[in-house]
Amino acid sequence: MMGMKIRLVSQDSALHRLCGEILGEFPKENCELTVAPAPDPAADLCIWDYSDEVGVPPVDSDDMSKYLILLPRKAIPAFRGAPEFAAATLVLKPATRAVLRAFLGLAISNGKDRLAGAGSPCSDRDEILQCLIEANLRLQEYDQDRTNFLARGMHDFRAPLTAISGYCGLFLSEALGPVASEQRQVLERMQQSTRRLSRMASAMFQLSIDRHTKRRPDLYLNDLQDCVDQALHEIAPVIESKQIGVVAELEERYRSLPCDPNLIEQLLVNLLDNACKFTPRNGEIEIRGYPYFWDRRNSRAVMVGVRERRRQLSLEPNAYRLEIRNTGAGIPDRYLETIFEEYTSYNGAQDRSGAGLGLAICRMIALQHEGRIWAENTDAGPRFTLVLPAHSNEQARSNHSTHMEAMSYAEVLE
Repeated sequence: MMGMKIRLVSQDSALHRLCGEILGEFPKENCELTVAPAPDPAADLCIWDYSDEVGVPPVDSDDMSKYLILLPRKAIPAFRGAPEFAAATLVLKPATRAVLRAFLGLAISNGKDRLAGAGSPCSDRDEILQCLIEANLRLQEYDQDRTNFLARGMHDFRAPLTAISGYCGLFLSEALGPVASEQRQVLERMQQSTRRLSRMASAMFQLSIDRHTKRRPDLYLNDLQDCVDQALHEIAPVIESKQIGVVAELEERYRSLPCDPNLIEQLLVNLLDNACKFTPRNGEIEIRGYPYFWDRRNSRAVMVGVRERRRQLSLEPNAYRLEIRNTGAGIPDRYLETIFEEYTSYNGAQDRSGAGLGLAICRMIALQHEGRIWAENTDAGPRFTLVLPAHSNEQARSNHSTHMEAMSYAEVLE
């Protein structure tokens, strides 16, 4: 059976990957996604990622209703008032996974109707659909305004937390007088908590603006064992309070890989904190790491005119896999696919403290490192898996050298 042809006109590699992943969620549909700098008249749907480099879609198209145009906020008025684009679907950039999935699902459904000879939908349904699309565009604009407001709030929230952490450090240095051992322990925990809150505020700020500004992590070679050790140190009070046993075994080969240690530590703290929350008293958390061969090819996305480098045979692992398993109750199956979405909480009314942001931040950090993260249930308990590319590039090696030189210089100053 002939499938649906989808053409993506874009220079955004992240958008290429996202569209391929979304189409992978429709396994029963025979869809073909191609990425090229020009539209295809034979395509059933054209996703046009508008930018200064890509430009506007050709206005002489016979069927502009086949176009899904992604637009920045400033370009919306010009397209909204242009009669030649009246039949096109306009989506505010950057498009979220949920919005893209909804429109792609609708396009696939309509495409199946056409292929089955169902004929064109009635004019009333077309008019209702256009009203819904316009309403969705308005909601996206309001959501962007709300997100910008929250991002500014999170940015301002970090300053007093940094001040509190500094005051704790001042007391711990005994510059204001001697500190008893019990007081020192309390101050250390206060400082640890304020630093954690500060990191959470920073991560929430980054999560808010990540849709608008793509941050490149500061990659240089790091040993994942150091990141795991630091994360365990930070959640040690929770582990001790619930008397949770921790087993951490990381194979050394390929364990040093290009990453931003601060971001990876934040990811691990979130995962371990989540594991502690759902692990019963006297339970166990197991951390395993080992080299892994990760085939990142996506057969649904074809880059026209570009040779796929990952189609070469290789016997060497190209990634490192980190698994965190706990002995708590399993994750309900209906949440396994959405657990990393913002505001998803799978523990119902029993616990709303996470609000779904912790795992959403984990996915954001994993994607920034071109990695992948997912959750699954096992016979021994729920398991979260993180896969990161293992082979370092020249930029990572250069950053590593610069970082080591800076550390050596700091040691000389001390």
